[in-house]
Amino acid sequence: MRTHRLTPGDRYLLVGHACVVTKAGTETYGVDRCFSRIFGKPVPGVSLFALALVSCTERRAFPVQVEQIIRAPATPPSPIPTAPKRKPGRPKGSSTSAKAEAPLHAEHTRISAMIRGRLTRIGSSLALRYLVLDGHFGNHHAVLMARRLGVHLISKLRSDSAWYYPYDGPYVGRGPRRIYGERIDPTAIPERFLKQTTGEDHMETHIYQIEARHETVDQPLHVVVIVKRHQTTGKQAHVYLFSSDRTLAWDALLDAYQLRFQIEFAFRDAKHYWGLEDFMVVTETAVTNAINLAFFMVNLRRRLVRDRHRSDPNASVLDLKTHYRGRSYAEEVMKLLPETPEPGVLRRILAHVTGLGRIHPLPADVLTG
Repeated sequence: MRTHRLTPGDRYLLVGHACVVTKAGTETYGVDRCFSRIFGKPVPGVSLFALALVSCTERRAFPVQVEQIIRAPATPPSPIPTAPKRKPGRPKGSSTSAKAEAPLHAEHTRISAMIRGRLTRIGSSLALRYLVLDGHFGNHHAVLMARRLGVHLISKLRSDSAWYYPYDGPYVGRGPRRIYGERIDPTAIPERFLKQTTGEDHMETHIYQIEARHETVDQPLHVVVIVKRHQTTGKQAHVYLFSSDRTLAWDALLDAYQLRFQIEFAFRDAKHYWGLEDFMVVTETAVTNAINLAFFMVNLRRRLVRDRHRSDPNASVLDLKTHYRGRSYAEEVMKLLPETPEPGVLRRILAHVTGLGRIHPLPADVLTG
């Protein structure tokens, strides 16, 4: 990435996402029943979690780390000791545990170790401020994880989440100061929070920016509420996006979460072109190599296609694979000839052979060059 893909002055996001690779057998290392969003149900396969750098200028995701998720073996439940019955109410001398000191779940601990190792490896060569995760990580533990890693979290919360306006009323004179105001009603957000209104095909979209609080989070969050309303039927839907960075502009937050989807295209390319769905190995080392090779080829292909576009602007992934396969075949045939053809003839032969089976035809100057 440092040598071939990083662009000086560009801004990058660190994006994480899980992926399920279906497998039919039972011998593949780590195979289990994993929930697949594509099928909408648990399917037999291996589960992965990948980290990618997403360029805000190129708007592409470049995978930088992928690890297989291995489910811990189930342990029989231990008998729960029966505690003596105590008086109702709070025990004498007990103290409130701070939300900021809450321990992380096993999933967040595993992902935190991945991200910390990646940030250490990146070092000072790239300044990463934001970690973008999907709605599965829209919770307090993910906010704590990002804070302890020194980055800000951008994610999504459930549409039925209870958000509250910060309390700005007077102090009642006793007890702790109130921090929660009225609950946010997405159907009646005050106009002072409105940032943008657009309309298309009887659908009206309102975007609001609010600094809000959630009861499970120990700090105010920057929330962007997207409300869509059908002008004919009156039906309405809304989405909550949030960031722990309260200085982040609403349009930058929205754009960053939209860029998160670029990692899905990396998964698609790894499955469709580079054998992520097709590897037949079963041992731990071989499975790890096959998975990482597929994602490595996603990055390598983008560099090769970029160089190829200088002479062949329409070259695609399939054209690139056809080119190198044809070149390999042509070189093997050349070894059988009694004499090596002249350089000009050799170039034309390679151009024609590597063009067989292409999706897009080779430019005329390449064929005649």
